[in-house]
Amino acid sequence: MSRDILLITNYFPPEKGAAPNRMHTLASNLTKANYNVHVVCPMPNYPKGAIFNGFEGSVYKKDSEAVGTIHRLWLWPSNSENKFIRLLSMISFSVSLSLFFLFKRSPKKIFIQYSPVFVGFTAIFWSWLFGKKRFLNVSDLWPLAGLEMGLLKKGLYYSVLELMERFCYKKSHLIVGQSEEILAHVDTKCNTPLFLYRNIPDFNPPSITEIAVKKPITLVYAGLLGVAQGLVEICKKIELPKHIELHIYGAGPEEKLISKINKENIFYHGEVERTVLHKTLQQYDIAFIPLTNRIYGSVPSKLFEYTRLGLPVAYFAGGEGGTLVETHKLGWNIPVSDFNAFQHFISELTILELERFNKEKVQEKAIDAFNFQKQFDKLTKAVSEL
Repeated sequence: MSRDILLITNYFPPEKGAAPNRMHTLASNLTKANYNVHVVCPMPNYPKGAIFNGFEGSVYKKDSEAVGTIHRLWLWPSNSENKFIRLLSMISFSVSLSLFFLFKRSPKKIFIQYSPVFVGFTAIFWSWLFGKKRFLNVSDLWPLAGLEMGLLKKGLYYSVLELMERFCYKKSHLIVGQSEEILAHVDTKCNTPLFLYRNIPDFNPPSITEIAVKKPITLVYAGLLGVAQGLVEICKKIELPKHIELHIYGAGPEEKLISKINKENIFYHGEVERTVLHKTLQQYDIAFIPLTNRIYGSVPSKLFEYTRLGLPVAYFAGGEGGTLVETHKLGWNIPVSDFNAFQHFISELTILELERFNKEKVQEKAIDAFNFQKQFDKLTKAVSEL
C-alpha cells in the first residue's frame, strides 16, 4: 500500500486562521501516521492579500518541514473588494497548480481542499485526468455560501460555478464534509461516498482553574475580521452595559474599522500567535462566535476550539452549530441576525447566568463530544481502503 499523499490547499501556515490550521493539523497527523506527505499551496498571503516577507519574488519554493514537503506556488495575491480582481487572484493560483500537475510527479492519492471553487476544480480536473485517487474536503458550500452572504447573484457566472461544483463532487472518490448539512447538500448532487469530518482541533486541553467570576463579565472574539463575521455592524448596533466588555483579537478586511471603534467597553488587541492566544483566551468568561447571516453548511471551527479551552460560547451564527451548542450544553444559542435578541442577551447577562455553564463542565462536554483522534483514525482507514 502506497503511503504517499498530496494535500492541495489554498491556505497553509505561516498563514493564520481556521483553514490554514485545519490543513496543517491534517498534514501533521498524516505524517505521524507514517504517510509521506506533500502539500501544494500558494505563496503565503492570507488574509492581508500580500506575499509574506521572505517569499516575495518566488515562482516556486520547496521546503522540508516537520509535517512534510511543502511546494509553494506563485499567485497574484489580492484581498480586494472588487470581485473581478479576486477572481483573477484565484485563477492565477489555478494556472500555477495546472503547471505543477503537468511538470511534477504527484502521488497516487490526493486530498483536495475544495474552496475556492476554481482551485478545487483545477485540482480535481488534473488529478482525474491523471487517474489519481481523489479525496475532496468540503468545508464551505460554494457557490451557495457566496449567494447567502450576498457576494454572488444568480446568473451565468453562478451557473458556471454550480457546474464546476457538481463536477468536483462527481469526480471524487470520497467527499469529506465539515458538517451534516454539507453532506446532505452534496448527497443531492452525486452518488459519491460521504464522510463527516468536523474541524476539531488537535491540542492538549488546558487544566481549568475555576476562579469566581467578577464584574465586568468579559466576552472575547478571536478570528478573521471580515464581512461574514460582521463585528463592525455588531459593535455599532449593540449597546454594551457597563458590566460587560467585548475584547477582539484578529486581522482581516475590517480590522481598520474595528480599531477605530470608540466605545469604552470594546477593546481591539490586534493579532497574536495561536499558542499565545490560547493562554490569553482563558482569562475571559465567554467566547463570542458571530456570523452576519446563517450560512448553510457552515459550523465555525471556533466552536470546537474554544469549548476545548473551557470557554462557554455565545453563539450568534445559526444553523448546525447552534444545534450543537444546545445539544451538548456548551453555552447560549442566539438567533442569527436577530440584534434585538442579542441585545437582550447582553443586557440580561449576569454572573448567576454565567454559572450555568462553568468552564470545567463545558470543557468536559466538548472533549467528550468532539474527539479528534477517533475521527482521524476513521478517516485514515477510509483513505487506506480506496
